[in-house]
Amino acid sequence: MANIKDIADLAEVSVATVSNVLNNRGRVGEETRQKILKIIEEIDYKPNRVAKSLKMNKTHTIGVIVEDLSVFNAPEIIDGINEFAEENDYSILLTNLRLYKKYGNQFPDVDTCREMVMPLFHQLLSNQVEGIIYIGIHLRNVNGLLPDSSTPVVYTYCDTSDESDISINYDDYKASFDATSYLINKGYQEVALISGLINSESAHARFNGYCNALMSNGLQFNPNYVKTGDWEYESGYKMAMDLLKGEQRPSAILAMNDLMAGGVIKAASELNIHVPDELAIFGFDNREVSSYYTPKLSTVSLPLHDMGEISIKTLIDVIDGKTIKTKKRKLLCELIERDSS
Repeated sequence: MANIKDIADLAEVSVATVSNVLNNRGRVGEETRQKILKIIEEIDYKPNRVAKSLKMNKTHTIGVIVEDLSVFNAPEIIDGINEFAEENDYSILLTNLRLYKKYGNQFPDVDTCREMVMPLFHQLLSNQVEGIIYIGIHLRNVNGLLPDSSTPVVYTYCDTSDESDISINYDDYKASFDATSYLINKGYQEVALISGLINSESAHARFNGYCNALMSNGLQFNPNYVKTGDWEYESGYKMAMDLLKGEQRPSAILAMNDLMAGGVIKAASELNIHVPDELAIFGFDNREVSSYYTPKLSTVSLPLHDMGEISIKTLIDVIDGKTIKTKKRKLLCELIERDSS
C-alpha cells in the first residue's frame, strides 16, 4: 500500500510538501501541487485516517444521539448532518433512544431519560467523538439530561435553560403568527385553533403566535375557537367536529400538526363542508402525508435539513475553537400554500 513517502519519491519532493498538499496548508507552487495530486489519483492513495487522528489528536467523528429515529423530524435533520459531514470529511456515529416507541407522547421525566442516555453518551465518548449532537422528539427543556463534559454538545429540536448551551431550533411563534395572518389576509376572519398537548413548548409558542396574529389584525380572541388535541389524527377529527357543529362555526382552522389537520379534513368531508370555499384548513410540519390528503393540505414547512446542517457546522466551529456569537438560534419556517386554503 502506497504511503506519503512513496508519493514524495514519485513527485521528487519532500514528505513535508506532500503533507502540506494533503492537508491544504503551507506554501506549495501550483505546478507542484497539481503534480502531487495527479500522482495521488494515479496510485489511488488512501490516507491512514487512524494514524492521522492519533497524530493530530483528532478523530473527525461526531456522535449523534436521537431520541427516536421513527419520529418525522429526525430523518431530515440527520440527513442535513450527514450531508455536511460527507462534504467536510467527518464521520457520524448514530445512536437511538427510541423514546417515542417506548413511551408515545407521554415522555418520561429528565431523571428517567438521563438513565437511558448515559450508556449511549459514554459509548460515544469511548469512541473518541469530538462532539455530540442531541436531537429531541419535540421542543422542550432537556436541562441536565447530559452530564458536564469537556466534549462539546449542540442541541437541536430541543433546548436547555443554560444560556451557555448551544441549540439550533426553528421559530414556532413566528410560524404560527405567519400562518394565522395568512388565513386572515385571505379573508378568513373566524380562525379557530386545534392545539397540541399543553406540556409542549411548541404548543405554547404556536398558541401565542396565533393570539398575537389575531390582535395584530384587529380581531378578538374567541375562547370557543380553541380546542386541545393530542397531536394525533383522531383528536383532530374530534376537535374539528366540536368546532364545525357549534353555533359559531369558524371559517378557517389552524391545526398544530398535519396529522390533526388530516382529521379536520375528514370531519369537513363528513359534514359536507367544502374546502376551501366554506372552510380553510392549515396544518403544521409539512409531513409527506400533507400532499396526499384530499384536498392537498396547506401547511408550515420546518427547516429540518438546515437545522441538521447548521448543528454540525456550529459544533465543528466549537471544536475548532471558534467563537459562537448566537448560541440560541431559531430558523424561519416556510408557508406551503396548497388546495386547502
